[in-house]
Amino acid sequence: MALQSSSSSHPFSSSSFSYAWKYDVFISFRGPDTRYGFTGNLYKALRDKGILTFFDDGELQSGEEITPALLKAIEQSRIAIVVLSPNYAASSFCLEELVHVLHCIKGNNRLVLPVFYEVDPSDVRHLKKSFGEAMDKHEKRYKDDMNNKVDKWKKALHQVANLSGYHFKYGDGYEHMFIGNIVVNISKRIRRRAALPVADHPVGLESPVSKVASLLDVESNAGVHMVGIYGIGGIGKTTIALAVYNLIADHFEGVCFLENVRENSNKYGLVHLQNILLCKILGNEGVEILGVKEGTTQIQRRLCRKSILLIVDDVDEHEQLKAIAGNPDWFGSGSRIIITARDKHLLALHGVERTYEVQGLNEEESLELLKWKAFKTDIVNPRYADVLTRAVTYASGLPLALEVIGSNLFGKDLQQWESAMDQYEKVLDSKIRKILQVSFDALGKDVQSVFLDIACCFKGYNLMEVISLLQAHYGNCMRYHIGVLVEKSLIKIDKNDRVIMHDLTEDMGKEIVLEKSPKQPGKCSRLWFHEDIVKILEGNQGTSAIEIIHLEFPLFKGEVKWDGTAFEQMKNLKILIIKNGRFSKGPKYLPNSLRVLEWRRYPSKYFPSNFDPEKLSILKLPDSLCMSPKLDSLSKIWLTLKVLSFICSDSLKEIPDVSNLQTLEEFSFEGCKKLVSVHDSVGFLPELKILNANRCPKLRSFPPVINLPSLETLGLYGCSSLEKFPEIPEKMENLEVLDLSDNGIKDLPCSFCNLSRLWYLSLRENEMYRIPSVIGMMPRLSWCDIILRRNKRRASVEQEEGLHGILTHSLPSSHLRNLYLTNSNLSDDFFPLAVAWFPNLFQLDLRGNNFTVLPECIQQFRFLQYLHVNDCEHLQEIRGIPPNLEFFFVVNCKSLSPRGTSVLLNQVEAFQGGLSGAAVELLFLSGFGAPNSLTMLFALQFYSKMTSLPHLK
Repeated sequence: MALQSSSSSHPFSSSSFSYAWKYDVFISFRGPDTRYGFTGNLYKALRDKGILTFFDDGELQSGEEITPALLKAIEQSRIAIVVLSPNYAASSFCLEELVHVLHCIKGNNRLVLPVFYEVDPSDVRHLKKSFGEAMDKHEKRYKDDMNNKVDKWKKALHQVANLSGYHFKYGDGYEHMFIGNIVVNISKRIRRRAALPVADHPVGLESPVSKVASLLDVESNAGVHMVGIYGIGGIGKTTIALAVYNLIADHFEGVCFLENVRENSNKYGLVHLQNILLCKILGNEGVEILGVKEGTTQIQRRLCRKSILLIVDDVDEHEQLKAIAGNPDWFGSGSRIIITARDKHLLALHGVERTYEVQGLNEEESLELLKWKAFKTDIVNPRYADVLTRAVTYASGLPLALEVIGSNLFGKDLQQWESAMDQYEKVLDSKIRKILQVSFDALGKDVQSVFLDIACCFKGYNLMEVISLLQAHYGNCMRYHIGVLVEKSLIKIDKNDRVIMHDLTEDMGKEIVLEKSPKQPGKCSRLWFHEDIVKILEGNQGTSAIEIIHLEFPLFKGEVKWDGTAFEQMKNLKILIIKNGRFSKGPKYLPNSLRVLEWRRYPSKYFPSNFDPEKLSILKLPDSLCMSPKLDSLSKIWLTLKVLSFICSDSLKEIPDVSNLQTLEEFSFEGCKKLVSVHDSVGFLPELKILNANRCPKLRSFPPVINLPSLETLGLYGCSSLEKFPEIPEKMENLEVLDLSDNGIKDLPCSFCNLSRLWYLSLRENEMYRIPSVIGMMPRLSWCDIILRRNKRRASVEQEEGLHGILTHSLPSSHLRNLYLTNSNLSDDFFPLAVAWFPNLFQLDLRGNNFTVLPECIQQFRFLQYLHVNDCEHLQEIRGIPPNLEFFFVVNCKSLSPRGTSVLLNQVEAFQGGLSGAAVELLFLSGFGAPNSLTMLFALQFYSKMTSLPHLK
């Protein structure tokens, strides 16, 4: 990884990372004060020591503006010395130069050293004496300046005065000795180390280097900070550490870059690394260490008062960190320790709280790096565009892969490129694999197995599904193993809870599996390539080595022509997943070792008669067109099932007695269009967490009573023939969200309130004639969405009865915050009841209803901030506005009268008058409905500045 060449908001430049300065030192000074005295002598002393120093003898100064040549000199300097003499601030040129020095040098984490020559630092900091007088003159002179340059100068003086530097005052010592001390200090900093090479062509470094530098907080001298950089092998961790090292090393008394700690500690031992650290920091004062414990003692004793920068690169064992940088207090205040590792857990174990995860290069950066590696230029023959895109896609942002491909194909023609890419896509390059496999080899056997399962078969799966599959496969929960893989940067969990990994890491895992039997895939433990699987099934080439088959055809339109006996030799097959594909016949044999069976469009009406799996945990048969499983008999045998799914199975008409499936946790028959009845036993499964009957339009018979203490998800959406919701005699405390939309349920039973933790309820598009009174008894319900779609004439008579029932049976609902009652035929009687029962509403949506007035009583909604009455065609008048309303939407209310509008405006003006510094914005859109009608969008929005109400004509 390396620097992006395009400009950005970061202050870093390519030279910053490569450390290619033209000058070691840039001196900023006031010419008339010190040119022929102190500063001239300092310049000569630095030059005599071989320190490349920029000293403006007046040729580059022109007027008051900084010339491009001088600005370039500042940018190309490694260290800046600012000589603050009594008349320094009198020069606007000097002040402009100081601003640029702080921006270009200090802003890039390079060193700025102030020299307070015959001035007190506090006078500079607080603008006293000559500095205060000078700034007063500048303020008068530039009082009309629009760029606020005087404020920038003041800020720059304050900033430089707070930096550590040197103070010289006549009588305190000899000037030549003072200059000598400065030169010795600068010389030590420059000679301390040579520039470390970052990359031939750095790409993509600006953002990560900026973020790591921010975590290091070099400007703060207090305390010791440890920062960890982690990510998969070849992602650029060391490159970032090198770039940061080159940027900030001049801030420290001592610096040390301990590279390849994993490899070198294995070769030479930890004592060798301890000796290197002490020697690099102490130089000739270093001591010879003979044992690790002696080394830790010496590091603590000798370095505890020194401000150092230490890079500990490629750590893979905690013992390495304990020997080299055991605790922050081993080092002096202001020290910074950077640790690069593949294992995030290792950093956490060592107490490293500040960490940065390295991401891959984006497509643009990847293409730039590849071009420079392969062609040494960014201008490439357009004929290579497709193959370059192919290479970038293959590398998936991994800098290591891009560098290997680019170097290998340097100087090659297009045909050689295409041939090489064919080979790369078949077999992972040995250099790339060697780097990636380091992390795999460090894993325990069980964790290695889980990694190979995911790489070969489960990449892209939901995390919980992977956990479920692996638990079925191994018989134990594998959460810990997955966590280890995340910490080792071998897999990630994305924002959608999918398990993902880098494409080349996936390729490495698959190659490891194939190496067991490269020419006979039937002897491999895991099968995923559809051509291999079809060959094995059609040729009966399976063996007892196969544990997992994951078959997914890419746009496969053919047919697997087999005799159905291919599974007979697979005695250890534990997971069989067939996502798609057509088979000439059903299986005559299925292994009893199976723990997971998922087969989309299972090609038979029955399972083989001798199929009796004792440990089957997951059974999924989606889209089964012809199978009619006899669940009543099978459920008596498969007592270990945890997941049972028949999603979109057109042949399924009933769910029989499943009372023997006491371990079942997930039961799904979503989208079964012919399903009519579900046996009562489904309502009494103690471990059931998910019950999914969504989109079963013919379902009429559902358990009249459910007692499912573990239930977390209940799906009855789209069951248009289901008329009754079951009774719930006991509390069910795990169900929090329930969607009963688009079904035939006419009411909710009183026992519905036993869903004691339900906070979201949707009753949209159903057969209800009134608002269920039990809603008012729900102890946690905060969000309710209702549309009383059916038979609006009858609803108009009965909808308020629901609210009356609420008031009769219970106390006001204090938790309900969001209430949606759209298109529910509500009349004017609704509001007094709603105010009484739902006093704490935050959002109320009443779109498409039949009331004619928004009465004054709605002002009692003290917490209401959102009110929607769009499409209320009978609304004629608005008499009140809730006191804390922020958004009020009134669109397409065709009957709203002019009088109703004027009352509204009066209410708004009165409402606005009670606000301090707030504003109300009204937008009226006319031209809809009757000639005198208004279509109005009314939005109350609060700003920090007052704006006036628009005039309504």
